[in-house]
Amino acid sequence: MAGRDWRIEAKYVEYCSCDLGCPCESMADPTYGICTGLVAFKIDKGHCEKLSLDGLAVVATFYFPRAIHHGHGVLQPIIDERANDAQRDALFYVLSGEDQKAGTMFQIFSTIIETIKDPQFSNITFEWDLAKRTARIEVPGFVRANSEPIRNPVTDEEHRMLTVLPNGWVFHEAESAAGFAKGIGAIKFDLNRRHSSLANVAWDPNGLVHSYDEYKQKFGRP
Repeated sequence: MAGRDWRIEAKYVEYCSCDLGCPCESMADPTYGICTGLVAFKIDKGHCEKLSLDGLAVVATFYFPRAIHHGHGVLQPIIDERANDAQRDALFYVLSGEDQKAGTMFQIFSTIIETIKDPQFSNITFEWDLAKRTARIEVPGFVRANSEPIRNPVTDEEHRMLTVLPNGWVFHEAESAAGFAKGIGAIKFDLNRRHSSLANVAWDPNGLVHSYDEYKQKFGRP
């Protein structure tokens, strides 16, 4: 049976416990063995069937005891408190990976997450500027995080590092940043100047909506 028709175009940011420049994106093991942090996105334009998801934010904190492909992950989803019951159901459907093509973002997470902590519904502060490589995520009682430009340790000048993944499963291009994040909910972490990425994304049940060439035409580069 065909699944629900959905599509999300969003601003995306991630934080993890690795050093600057996530080794997972180049098929290497996590810097310190484990992988923990958070991902967050705010929907610019989205729908599930005829239901609008515009403007809603989603955060998920996570922990993996090894590289994520080994599985045994723990995740706590946090949904924008402004979402009504129908929107909550739609967002959980998307996050579940159900009816989605194998190898796509949420389908992959559905296979590597072993434990899901109680979902939370809360006010989510989501600030994001791709060109400046800055972001701020805050969920009272659960997590707070911010991104800032990577700086040259000698000159203190801003250093730009662009991750390009033409065949990526989360994004095609992302601006790397220095991430500072503290998890104080069910999943706890304290990250100081670790990896962060900011990206424009567009997903549907088949994964990234655009090819890399289409992505460049739509979003360009800041």
